[in-house]
Amino acid sequence: MKLKVKNLPIATGNIIIAVLCERDATNLDLQPADRILLKCGRKKVVATVDITSSLEGDGKYKKTMIHPGQIGLFYEAQEALKLKSGRYVEIFSAQKPESLHYIRRKLNGKKLSKQEIYEIISDITKGNLSDVEMSYFVAGSFIHELDMEEVAELTNAMVSSGKVLKFNKKIIVDKHCIGGVAANRTSMVVVPILAAAGLTVPKTSSRSITSAAGTADTVEVLCPVTLSLSKMKSVVKKTNACLVWGGAMNLAPADDKIIQVEHPLSIDPEGQLLASILAKKKSVSATHVLIDIPVGRGAKIIDMKQANGLKNKFEQLGKKLNMKIKVIITDGSQPIGNGIGPSLEARDVLWTLKNSSRGSTLLRDKSLLMAGGLLELTCKAKKGKGVSMARSILESGKAYEKLIEIVKAQGGKERKPDKIRLARKKYDVCAPNSGIIKHIDNGLMNKIARIAGAPHDQEAGLYLYYHKGSKVKKGERLFTVYSDSSERLKYAIDVWRKLKGIEIK
Repeated sequence: MKLKVKNLPIATGNIIIAVLCERDATNLDLQPADRILLKCGRKKVVATVDITSSLEGDGKYKKTMIHPGQIGLFYEAQEALKLKSGRYVEIFSAQKPESLHYIRRKLNGKKLSKQEIYEIISDITKGNLSDVEMSYFVAGSFIHELDMEEVAELTNAMVSSGKVLKFNKKIIVDKHCIGGVAANRTSMVVVPILAAAGLTVPKTSSRSITSAAGTADTVEVLCPVTLSLSKMKSVVKKTNACLVWGGAMNLAPADDKIIQVEHPLSIDPEGQLLASILAKKKSVSATHVLIDIPVGRGAKIIDMKQANGLKNKFEQLGKKLNMKIKVIITDGSQPIGNGIGPSLEARDVLWTLKNSSRGSTLLRDKSLLMAGGLLELTCKAKKGKGVSMARSILESGKAYEKLIEIVKAQGGKERKPDKIRLARKKYDVCAPNSGIIKHIDNGLMNKIARIAGAPHDQEAGLYLYYHKGSKVKKGERLFTVYSDSSERLKYAIDVWRKLKGIEIK
């Protein structure tokens, strides 16, 4: 059967969708979510069917977006077939992907083979599975935990789903935090320290999903982060490092698609967490990796037993992947920096690298711990001497100089932290009573900063004046909220008054 193409101005970001009217779908015996093969000349693609309802109550056909004899193509299908509206495409029925059988096996508690895992990841990468079908894979991996062999194969399959960066170096260094902590911008301090020490650090980072800023969002205050692979390699060759957004690189793309369906479900299967992190590292050919597991009230991991279990699994997986892994367990019970939001966090980083008294002590200390650990792991420093070496590089100004070198190589310029603009409207939140700060809620601090406009508004967010253990007097400023919207600012303060995320006793 041939149908006339009508290109629709809709994109899924992943899944290849074709839309039929109800009459044509009935004639072809198709239901929503069935697969069809679309062919035009030598080009062909398998698409998932969506159907527009076109029957009135009296059985007559009403006007719809897609008429009988037409087929609507979402953007991804248009790209695959390179068809303009008005052209014709042949329609054939197609079987559902074999990988759906393997996903069903996992839902039934069966162990997946290497071939089955690779087939699932291949179909995810190609857009052959819907969000619902990918969600079942996530759910199956959550209900029936992946064993270490499955995790290793999943990691390798994710790496093979995209491009792999190769560098002519024996040692490639990377780091990762499993998340959950506000203002945790250690990468922007650790990477220049390591690069200044002569190590190669091709750092790819994410944008925010639920936080007020991801590393890429904060770096973007200083320079472009959406670089091509060739440009990224050029920056690394010139400076020993980079700080770029991984989403533009096509590195382990199946992982990004799995994360998209995990977020609405609010579940993060441990096996997929392990594979997700190390697939990104392996895709840049990392040989030595430091993993940061923040623990504490309000963090993703709330107790040491769980943290140590995850630590052991990272180390086991590292051996299977021939990567040297060092895992550190850190305090995740409060924000690390003072600023929360891209511009506010960028100021923190610059002040810290410039050894200014306005820098964040927590950010400095944690970054030195991480940089020191990697200097020892790569034998750049003797055991027990890594932190002192990292501190020497930081205090000498070499780390700051290296960051500016990276920023310029990526197309940015040096900026004075005092000159970084913040949102025009602000509101000071003051202590309701005197005492010692016992807890600062990471999630609520991120929420308030996001309501204020971060990260989409780089200049929005909040600035903390105190951290846990600090003594405060009634009426002293706890933090200031910045926003360019009066409505957003009011809503942020209303949320604070209702939930209150700082405990003072």
